[in-house]
Amino acid sequence: MPFSVNGVLCTLALLLLWRAEELAEACSCAPVHPQQAFCNADVVIRAKVVGEREVDTGNDIYGNPIKRIQYEVKQIKMFKGPDQDIETVFTAPVSAVCGVTLDATGKKEYLISGKAEASGSMHVTLCDYIMLWDSLSATQKKSLSQRYQMGCECKIVRCPSLPCEISAPEECLWTDLMIEKQVHGRQANHYACVKRADGSCSWYRGVALPKKEFLDTEDP
Repeated sequence: MPFSVNGVLCTLALLLLWRAEELAEACSCAPVHPQQAFCNADVVIRAKVVGEREVDTGNDIYGNPIKRIQYEVKQIKMFKGPDQDIETVFTAPVSAVCGVTLDATGKKEYLISGKAEASGSMHVTLCDYIMLWDSLSATQKKSLSQRYQMGCECKIVRCPSLPCEISAPEECLWTDLMIEKQVHGRQANHYACVKRADGSCSWYRGVALPKKEFLDTEDP
């Protein structure tokens, strides 16, 4: 009997380790340029998180409750989204299934992007672009108001290895991960991929909106 119990315990331990590893690998996100994140999102806001609680949002196919974290937010500014303010942000309860942890004391300001849900709410995951507002560059903050939107018809292509090049004129080559070995490199922090008058796209750096001369220029 002791041998049998030990065998069962070992099997359970292995199953738990396998399950933990499975959960740890469950949330996987490809890195994206901030402009891509903006264009992919339904909602992009600047906000403070002022409350947090776990809520049931229905049941799964087995009848078990589906739990989510509900953050109450105070919207400061909306850069993209519906006509009404966002008051609630939902996310999964743990990071293993892409749940996002936010400071709910109201002391920090965030840039939050995600998918629109019912009236006055949105859903976010670890794959969405969520940053402390103070960590954004001046260019990124300015780009949220109009410049990123100007480039949503462009395609930002990640450079997988050197040498790399674009395959179409509406593409901008993103090299931060390859050259600087980080997501938040020079292009992410200081550049936007902007569509020009001839339909092509090109990286633009600067806090101000691109001037007509840049949009009309044939060569970057």
